Amino acid sequence: MIENERKRKAVESKDAALHYRDSFTSKAIIKGNENIKIKTADELVIRKWNKRESLGYRVFRVFNLFFMILISAATLYPFLYLVAQSFSSEAAIVSGSVTIFPIGFNITTYISVLSKGEFLLYYRNTIFYTLVGTTSSLFLSALLAYPLSKSHLKANKFIAPFVIFTMYFGGGMIPTFVLIARGLNLWHKWPAFIIPALISTYYVLLMRAFFIGSPHELEEAGELDGLSQFGVFFRIVLPLSKPIMATMTLFYAVSYWNNWWNAFLYLEKKDWPVAYYLRTIISYAATSNDPGDVSAEKMQVAANIKSTAMVLMALPIICAYPLVQRYYVQGMMLGGVKE
Repeated sequence: MIENERKRKAVESKDAALHYRDSFTSKAIIKGNENIKIKTADELVIRKWNKRESLGYRVFRVFNLFFMILISAATLYPFLYLVAQSFSSEAAIVSGSVTIFPIGFNITTYISVLSKGEFLLYYRNTIFYTLVGTTSSLFLSALLAYPLSKSHLKANKFIAPFVIFTMYFGGGMIPTFVLIARGLNLWHKWPAFIIPALISTYYVLLMRAFFIGSPHELEEAGELDGLSQFGVFFRIVLPLSKPIMATMTLFYAVSYWNNWWNAFLYLEKKDWPVAYYLRTIISYAATSNDPGDVSAEKMQVAANIKSTAMVLMALPIICAYPLVQRYYVQGMMLGGVKE
């Protein structure tokens, strides 16, 4: 009897809730807005909430908008200043009159840098290193992060601490150089540029956190359908991991694109990336003090070579960012919600 009474009350409560919901699905009119037709209860609640915004909330929205504009301007100003300086004349740069608009428009430095045949060679090297390095890093990082995300694997208790240890402690520059140049015999070979930066422990931990939150039911369904562990990983896990993969793609690509230190240590001149080439140009322009080797063109190049190099280095990444922005934002929100 008690069980039947509970069921009857549950049915009555459900019917009452449905009736209450349906009473709002008909046409409703908000006072003062007679021409507005409300279709659902949610829409009615939202519109009433918008109507009842307090004065304090409206003041908060105004100040929030103001501070967001201020922060955006502070973020954009340095880059706009660099772009303006790269197109400004030497006299305007020396006098400090350049702001966010070029003064004495001049492209001498761009012509000087881009006209050299070596520049295109080094740019091609950088594109090659970035594509190969980013692809390899993503693949190996995912292969490491996925098993680390499985708590039922007993070996993780021993492997995970070793992985985290490498994030805080390294072998040092000299042992690493001996290992790469002598142990692996990669002196003056292009793989020496990629291998030292092949896996980032921090990025592996980010991917591991994402894999932990992925739906395990889909993996179990794949196993029931006869997929192997590699089949589950490549056909189920990776397609569902677009946000974190896009985020890591951007991180690794920027890392390889801006890397010049490994080129300085291991590569010969024909294999340099463009970052190290531009650095040598900046160093030469800053240290060239020969009085007999001064001309208007070289003075102009020396004045804005740094800003020109920064613009040339940042431009490809800026162009690529919008392609992965949607996934990048989702990936950066990892850990923002706790269950």
